[in-house]
Order: sequence, then structure tokens, then C-alpha cells
Amino acid sequence: MFARTKRLTLRPGWPEDAAALTRAINHESVVTKLSRVPRPYAEADAAGFLTRDRARDDVWFAILAHEEATPHLIGGMGVHPCVDRGGHELGYWLTPEAWGKGYATEAGRAVLGAARYAMGLSRLHARYFLDNPASGNVLRKLGFRVTGTSRLFSQARGHDAECVLLDLDLDEESSRMPIAA
Repeated sequence: MFARTKRLTLRPGWPEDAAALTRAINHESVVTKLSRVPRPYAEADAAGFLTRDRARDDVWFAILAHEEATPHLIGGMGVHPCVDRGGHELGYWLTPEAWGKGYATEAGRAVLGAARYAMGLSRLHARYFLDNPASGNVLRKLGFRVTGTSRLFSQARGHDAECVLLDLDLDEESSRMPIAA
């Protein structure tokens, strides 16, 4: 699956993205806000992630900014099965140089459309660590509503941390989305 927005291209990750993925994600301020990413994150980790088999309901997009002459990888976003809560979950990250520019919200809108219309999902879960309020702001802009709190293991931290749980009804959200004929 591919998606294009005004400033971004979202596409599957390719094996040749391993070095760029490693550079973009391998920041303490990024990996400690994610649950399943080790620290340090090596190019072999990226290569393994990019070449792993994925089920049809496990979609990951490399986020490339194309505001400069050469598009460059600035993050990742995906929809994957949520084992502990059932259904599917939205997850994402951006490299620090891309923070505060609205990229996560822009990419999120495109991925929500893909989840609803290409994947046929009607509901999504999300969560963010309590020490990452910017992520919560993005999720609320996308229409997610807080449903509670929990603890989640962070591989990079090596321990559980408090997180906020959110849900989004895509059927309700799609009724608010303008559709062009």
C-alpha cells in the first residue's frame, strides 16, 4: 500500500531502507517512547524488521518527506494486530528533526483512511507512554479518545512504563471525513 499527502509519501519499507531507518530511529528520545524497539538499534535490527513476513492485517509505512529535493525517511507508521487488547492498533514514530511540523498528524490521516477503506477496519486502538504527551496530542487530533491507562513493557527502557490507552471508531470518523466524488 502507498499513500501520498501534500508533503509526504508513505510506502512499504524496503531492504535498501535499512541504513536510513537506523539513522532515523536510533535516538534515545525515539526508541524509549516505543515498546518493541531495542536500544541501541543496529542496522541488522532494521534489516530484520524490513524483511520480516507480514500478515495482510499488519501494515507498516515508511514516512518520507519530499519537501526537499531528495525525499528522505523521517519515520514510520503502521496498523498491526493488537494482541493484548484485540483488534488493531496504530503505532508511529518520527525522527527528532521532524518533530513539531505536523508530519505525524498528516501521515496519520492518510493511514486512518487506509485502515478504514483498504483494510476494512472499523475500530483502532492506540497508546502512548505518559512521558510522551506530544504523541497524545497527535492521537487526539486524529480523533482518538482516551479510554484508560495501563503499563507496557518498553524494550529500550528495559522495564514497564505507564501508558495511556485510546480508541477510535473509524465508522464514526469516516462520517466526518469529506469524500470527493
